[in-house]
Amino acid sequence: MKKTLRYIIEAVIIFSLTFILTITNLFSGLDYMLKDLMYQRPRGVDNDIKIIAIDERTLEELGPINTWSRQYYADLINYFNQDENAKPSVIAFDILFSGYFGENGAPTEGDIAFATAAKDSGNVVVVSQFQYEEKPTYYKDGTVGYDIKAIYYPYNELREASRIGYSNVAQDSDGVVRRLILSEEYDGQAMQTFSKEIYDLYCKNQGIAPNQVTTDKYNKTMINYSGKPGDYEYISMVDVLNGKIDSRVFKDSIILVGAYASGMQDNFNVPNGYSKQMFGVEIHANILQSFMQGRFSINGNPYMAGIILGLICGLLHIIFRKSKIWVSTILMVLAIVGELLVGVGLNNNGKAISLIYFPIMLVVSYIYCLAIGYILESIKRKKVLNAFKKYVAPEIVDEIAKKGDFQIKLGGENRDIAVLFVDIRGFTTMSEVLSPEQVVEILNHYLALTTEAIFKNKGTLDKFVGDATMAVFNSPFDLDDYEFRAVCAAMDIVEKGVALEAELLEKYGRTVGFGVGVNCGPAVVGNVGCENRMDFTAIGDTVNTAARLESNAKKGQVLISDAIYDRVKDRIEVEEVGEIPLKGKSKGVFVYSVTSVKRD
Repeated sequence: MKKTLRYIIEAVIIFSLTFILTITNLFSGLDYMLKDLMYQRPRGVDNDIKIIAIDERTLEELGPINTWSRQYYADLINYFNQDENAKPSVIAFDILFSGYFGENGAPTEGDIAFATAAKDSGNVVVVSQFQYEEKPTYYKDGTVGYDIKAIYYPYNELREASRIGYSNVAQDSDGVVRRLILSEEYDGQAMQTFSKEIYDLYCKNQGIAPNQVTTDKYNKTMINYSGKPGDYEYISMVDVLNGKIDSRVFKDSIILVGAYASGMQDNFNVPNGYSKQMFGVEIHANILQSFMQGRFSINGNPYMAGIILGLICGLLHIIFRKSKIWVSTILMVLAIVGELLVGVGLNNNGKAISLIYFPIMLVVSYIYCLAIGYILESIKRKKVLNAFKKYVAPEIVDEIAKKGDFQIKLGGENRDIAVLFVDIRGFTTMSEVLSPEQVVEILNHYLALTTEAIFKNKGTLDKFVGDATMAVFNSPFDLDDYEFRAVCAAMDIVEKGVALEAELLEKYGRTVGFGVGVNCGPAVVGNVGCENRMDFTAIGDTVNTAARLESNAKKGQVLISDAIYDRVKDRIEVEEVGEIPLKGKSKGVFVYSVTSVKRD
């Protein structure tokens, strides 16, 4: 119950964070990056939109644009209209023609010729331009805007002969053009954006109904770019003026005339530019294609999106907490991919949602669950290992934990080891007169004493067999001076047994003593048993001899073989017992009784 409640509390926190981030768009820069990646994919450009580029070649041949006679533009219009049956649908100029070029502000022949050509053509759109306040206004959706200060119109004759739309584009807080302000009102007059004027005229001339465009409360809509910088077909203006292009290729098309040279400072950051800027005339081409295909979108309701995405994140968090890592990983990836696909689908149907916060919170949830799982598993593993140490030699448990290898296999290896056996003298007689509880208590005292002595001298507790204890030294891992350590452990048991005898005599009126046998030599060390039940132990003649020595030891006596005596004789004092026969051995073993050890 507590675990379930904890999961629910965590899920509520995940929901709350997802909801808050979604409605506040706190990391708008990251969100823009992801939405640009998913929403602004190239879709192929419309060949009916053609750009007449005022490029470097045109400027080289005709000179700087501010020195041109407007007769050039009149010639351009007349060139397109020379074949009545091959006229373009719209001719649009993304160039601001404010004022006259004549002396004292008087119109020139070129100014009049351009206006006349535009009037006769009947399909020309030119730009006006707003001047905005220098101080920006920041909107709640993360966009930035500027209030209108003034407007620049084309000169009067051209203004009367053409349709006009403002060319200004909206930039988000990161300076990228993602949105279009469909219309603005200034000085009591409503005006449409340049591309909308072009589109309306195109629909009228083609006899088609215009697509409806949904805008937000700021009268903005998101541009879904069809092409990246350089994707639209463009023709150098000088090539058209020199008659190198057949005018029939422009039949029923939309012609956009605009700057296509960096020096003209009409290039902008766009979401699909990949660090490359796009000329303003290309932006208008993309906007036109969005009008023609009805592919604009506005921000969806952030509160609804925050609730839905938050609930999904909270639910997945609970699943993560209960699932295995591979299941959680698959679910997280599928959920993120699903959210991105749903986001793209919504955007294609006119609603754009923030995409970044759902993946962020899912990843945070996933990492949190991994970390908590790891911590809890480590705690659980530590408890299991500590429990194992009550039954298995701590050295074995520690080494297995260090290696992380819990695959125990049958089999063994030949090692030179020291083996210690210890048994209680008089235990059987004592157990006949004491209660079972008292017998167990005495036995536990004895086992605790032997275990402490063995571990103190770095031995491995092999097993308890009734009232007997077996320990090995130099197994399963290398141990320096293991023969001497085994003898020291035996003497510790006997010496501490004296105090235990006194305590038991006082408490129960009965006493016990210990007999210890120690031997060394080669043995087979490893796992013995079957796959379902096995023991890590040592087997061989060395072990059997140590057991026989213990059975021959008297109360309070430590018997060692001549094999171990030869290795440690300089550091121990002994009494010769002599050669004694050992059960199961055809030849006797020369035995010594240890009286003291010379420790460092």
